[in-house]
Amino acid sequence: MSFQGIEFTPEMRQLVVNVKLFFDQSKKEPQSFEKGLPASALAASALGIGESTVKIIMAAFNKKGVDGLSWGNPECRGKPSFVIEPGIESVVRKFIRERNQNGEQITLEEIVRHLSDGGVDAKIAISTLWRALARWGFEFDAGTRSAQLKESDRIIIQRRQYLRKKIANRKNEGGVKRPEIYLDESYINKNHSRDNTWYLREDGGVISKPTGKGDRLIIVNAISEDGWVPDSKLVFKASLKTDDYHSSMNWNVFKDWFENKLLPNIPPNSIIHMDNAAYHNVLTEETFPKTHHSIRRLQEWLDANKIPWHEDMLKAELYDLCSRMAPEPEFALDRIASKAGHTILRTPPYHPELQPIETCWAVVKGYVAAHNDFTMATVKALLEDGFQKVTAHTIKGILKKVRLQEDEFWEEDRNRFTEHGALKKADLSGETGVEK
Repeated sequence: MSFQGIEFTPEMRQLVVNVKLFFDQSKKEPQSFEKGLPASALAASALGIGESTVKIIMAAFNKKGVDGLSWGNPECRGKPSFVIEPGIESVVRKFIRERNQNGEQITLEEIVRHLSDGGVDAKIAISTLWRALARWGFEFDAGTRSAQLKESDRIIIQRRQYLRKKIANRKNEGGVKRPEIYLDESYINKNHSRDNTWYLREDGGVISKPTGKGDRLIIVNAISEDGWVPDSKLVFKASLKTDDYHSSMNWNVFKDWFENKLLPNIPPNSIIHMDNAAYHNVLTEETFPKTHHSIRRLQEWLDANKIPWHEDMLKAELYDLCSRMAPEPEFALDRIASKAGHTILRTPPYHPELQPIETCWAVVKGYVAAHNDFTMATVKALLEDGFQKVTAHTIKGILKKVRLQEDEFWEEDRNRFTEHGALKKADLSGETGVEK
C-alpha cells in the first residue's frame, strides 16, 4: 500500500519519526538490534507502541487486507457507536410525530439521515437506534394504511396526564397559580471540555487535554421562574466511575437533600417537577406487598385482611393476590412533600424537552467546557461561575419555550388521536377544565 499523495496526520508523522530514530539507533549500536526477536516486537519498538497493538493490526490485515485497517478510523469504522447522545430522543420524537401527522411512513435510515441533515453528528447503528426507539416508547406496527413507526399509547397517555395537570395550573383563571419547581441531578467530569477547535489543515487539529474523563462531580439543584432555588445546590464527588451518574446517587443522599435543602427554600403549596429516577420512586416502608416478602408474610397479610387463599398457592400467586387487593402504593417522597404542603408531578419518560432545567445544565456545563484547565479545583470554581450565567431572565426564556412545546404536544395529540380514535376518550377529554 502506497502513501504517496496522502496527507499525513500529526500522529502518522510521529510514527515516521519513531521509525527513523529506531534505525538511527540500530546503526550506532548494532548490538542493541538483538537477533531472534519476533518481527512484531521489532515493529512495536520502532513505532513506539505496544507489541499487542501490532499483533491486533496485523491480524486484521491478514484477514481482510487493507479493508481490515479501517476499524480504528472513526470516519469509516465498521461498527457504529452504541452510545446515543443525550437530547437526540427529542429530535427523533419531533420528526416521527411530524411524519405521522402527514400520514407518511418512516424508516430507521430516514431517521439517521434526518439527524445528519440537522447537523447532529450521530453515527448510530441501525440496531442501536431500534433498541433506543423501543426504550423511548415507540412502536412499529400496522398504521392506517401500512406499517408505521409511532409512539406507544402508554407514553402518550403518561404525557397527556402530565400536561393536563401542568396546563390546568397555568390556566387557573380566577384562582391562585401554584409555584412550579423543577429539580434534577446531573454530573460533570474533571476533563470536561469542548472537542472541536479551529486549526490549519496542514498542521492537523491538536487539542491539549488529558486522556480519559477524570473524576466526576454530581450536581443537584432546582429552579423556579425566579431563578435557582436559594441554597438548594448540592455538589459532591462521585464515588463510582460508571457511565451512569445515577449509580452515584441513592435514596438516602437524595432524601436528605430534598428535606433539608429543597423544601425549606421553596414557596408554600409548590408543584415539584422531577423525572422517574429510581431514587425518586422509593415506596413507603409499609407499602405491601414487596417482591422480597416471604410466603409466610404474604399469607399473614391476607389473613389479617380477611382475604381467602389456598394452601397450594405458589409465592407468585400469593404475591399477585396481595398486589390486587392491597391499597395503591405510595412513594415515600410524595408523602414527605405532601406533609410539607407540596405536590410532586413526574415528567413522562424520555421527555427532556419538558424539563427546563436540562437547558440550564447545558449552559453551566458549556461555560465549564470553555474555560477548563482540567483540575478539580478549577472545575468547582467554574461551576459556581456557570450557575451565575443562568439568571432569572434566562430561566423565564427557557420556560416560555417549554410551555410552547407543552401546547404543541397537547394540541397535536388531541387532533391526531381524536381523529383516529387510538386512545380512550377519557385520556383525551378536557373534563378537568383544561380544554373548552
